[in-house]
Amino acid sequence: MKILIADDDPQILRALRITLGSQGYEIQTAADGAEAIAAAAQSSPDLIMLDLGMPRLDGIEVIEAVRGWSAVPILVVSGRSGSADKVDALDAGADDYVTKPFAMDELLARIRALTRRSAPGPAGGEPVVTFGGVTVDLAAHQVTHDDDRSPVRLTPTEWKLLELLVRNPGRLVTHQELLTEVWGTHRVKETGYLRLYLGQLRKKLEPVPARPRYLVTEAGMGYRFLPDPPELSASPE
Repeated sequence: MKILIADDDPQILRALRITLGSQGYEIQTAADGAEAIAAAAQSSPDLIMLDLGMPRLDGIEVIEAVRGWSAVPILVVSGRSGSADKVDALDAGADDYVTKPFAMDELLARIRALTRRSAPGPAGGEPVVTFGGVTVDLAAHQVTHDDDRSPVRLTPTEWKLLELLVRNPGRLVTHQELLTEVWGTHRVKETGYLRLYLGQLRKKLEPVPARPRYLVTEAGMGYRFLPDPPELSASPE
């Protein structure tokens, strides 16, 4: 698996190249944001790891640029620990965020989780779900607007959350279930991640994001997908 690492600290690049390379990953590096975008476009990595504070283009600009053409998992590894920085990165399209300094075993676990849930599943026999003017094709891993068939761009994490919800219509999917399935057992208490990502999904899919109709919060428990009710045909006279 190919990982692109973008950071302007040569010591971090060297350490990650050695450590991740020893785990069997193919490593490519970039020393600034512009170089990172060029490398992502040319080499099509399976995962991008990047810092936020880079010269030429910062990490947020790199994320936004890459999201213009790719849903590749993006893991931010940054010394910025403020919640605003995390929200900005996630809103731009990052899938996860690790704060420096980090434990290498945790970083490896995050990498495994991101690549595992972005791997394509078996095609065929998967349902197509329509609600609120969008269509979710579970086999194609694609969401489109019904009016013009234009794609709705989702990050791999957004897709996984949406998939878990639409596969369980009407059922309460608990915080713990969502966190375990998407981030692993080590993140079962971090419900703030869910609020961030559900907010992003609502902005992209709900007709009125501030008043969600389909991706509904069950306070203190989890979330529930409420599909459109089936249309009733008129009875013959």
